[in-house]
Amino acid sequence: MKKLIRRLILGFVILFLSPLAVYALVYSQTPWPDNWSVADWSSAGILPDAMQSTEATVKIYSARTGRWKGIFAVHTWLVLKRRSEAQYHRFEVVGWGLPVRQDIYPADGYWYSSKPELQFEVSGAQAGALIPKIENAIRNYPYFQYGSYRLWPGPNSNSFIAHVIRNVPELQTTLPPTAMGKDFIGYDTWVSPTPSNTGWQVSLGGYAGISLAKVEGFEINILGLVIGIDFLNPAIKLPGFGRIGLPKTAAP
Repeated sequence: MKKLIRRLILGFVILFLSPLAVYALVYSQTPWPDNWSVADWSSAGILPDAMQSTEATVKIYSARTGRWKGIFAVHTWLVLKRRSEAQYHRFEVVGWGLPVRQDIYPADGYWYSSKPELQFEVSGAQAGALIPKIENAIRNYPYFQYGSYRLWPGPNSNSFIAHVIRNVPELQTTLPPTAMGKDFIGYDTWVSPTPSNTGWQVSLGGYAGISLAKVEGFEINILGLVIGIDFLNPAIKLPGFGRIGLPKTAAP
């Protein structure tokens, strides 16, 4: 029994903590703002002008979180725009006040000075058909009350986006492995379809779990850190680094 425990601890150190330590060393060479008040929250200028773009669009962005938390995790949010609408709308969960917020930052804004990365996009008629379903999933998010946000292991900003994806099966996408909180599926639920609805996951309150699905591939989550393999777009998934391999397909 002791030998098994030692092997499990060694495996955790090698597979989870070692890549995280390497990424922490890399990340430490990147300057970050001392606090939120001096961080850049402005538009990154990566979205086309809403007035000139007549198509409906749905996008999911991620960006590294602030200061030391960026070693572990990203923050994710949704961007929606109906056909011929004159502005984009941004939806996300934050850790102060009412968790679910709309348009408190520019749709393509930096997050704590980190530039957004596109995780998913669809446009045109397909996006127009998805938007009402996405808005319904947002309204039905179960953790919308004051005090319901938990930084770790969830429900947090990534739990919110994973909830929306899971409740709109047509999206068939997933979040990056560094989206800590994406595997939180509830306090009393242990088994659920993966967010992409292409497989299944077991999650012990977000603290530990395992997933196997066409879109997510194979993932093991321990304390919010994820290792895994993406079979659809071949890549490995490591704590800190996220995906290493072929780019994820952005549209279904």
